[in-house]
Amino acid sequence: MKKFFTVIFAALFVSALFCGEVQAKDIKFVQITDVHYTVQNEYSGEALAGAIEEINKLENVAFVIFTGDNIGSPRKDNLVGFVRTANKLNVPYYLVIGNHDVYKTNGMSKVNYIDIVKDNNILYKPSKPNYVFKKNGFVFIVVDGAKEIIPGSIGYYRDSTLEWLDKQLKKYKKRPVIICQHYPLIEPKEHKSHRTYQPEKYFEVLAKHKNVIAIISGHYHVNGEKMQDGIYHISTPALINPPNYYKVIDIVTTPGFSPMIYTELKSADVK
Repeated sequence: MKKFFTVIFAALFVSALFCGEVQAKDIKFVQITDVHYTVQNEYSGEALAGAIEEINKLENVAFVIFTGDNIGSPRKDNLVGFVRTANKLNVPYYLVIGNHDVYKTNGMSKVNYIDIVKDNNILYKPSKPNYVFKKNGFVFIVVDGAKEIIPGSIGYYRDSTLEWLDKQLKKYKKRPVIICQHYPLIEPKEHKSHRTYQPEKYFEVLAKHKNVIAIISGHYHVNGEKMQDGIYHISTPALINPPNYYKVIDIVTTPGFSPMIYTELKSADVK
């Protein structure tokens, strides 16, 4: 039996912030995180295939975002297998790099990772770990916090990455922004080995802007949702772990009001 979990973020105030040239419209998308796909582990493939089969039956899904640890170890055969399975989605998908995805010394740098993805999915557009895509008037910013040299479970958002993020938030200051990343800024549970290094630097960037409505992440393998300083921090459990959760996220817009965010945690059937 599938289990469901719903959280609603209600708009509490009227805002003229997003009255730019592009008016955001309702959007539904799916977050899958921590698939940990490996060719040796049949269960990881079954969990991914089961989630994809269910997502393909959902109506009005705009895209799927995989928020890191897409593969269990940084090997080409794992990534090729993951991508070829993900290609069965009926909608576009986007990738965030996690700590299990890359290890430059072993031949899987971030450049190699993206090249392999693009070699196996000619429709995949992003060419860098940090990138922007737009849907229905919303701006989605993928922020990379993984280390490719001596990878580890502690997130590290480089100064250059935060400078890049600051520029994007300025560029899209009249558009509602959703940030997607592997490492959360707000821990869904205390875990010293999984924390983010110097998160205060990241928060300083966010404090300069008023257009970020949500930050979506994974990494901790647990569910957590918290509002802080007007930003909805969403963490989602790992697909690899029973009951194999993924999350459907609806953003509903009303002219003159802040967007409302609804989340639904669903459990994939693993055959």
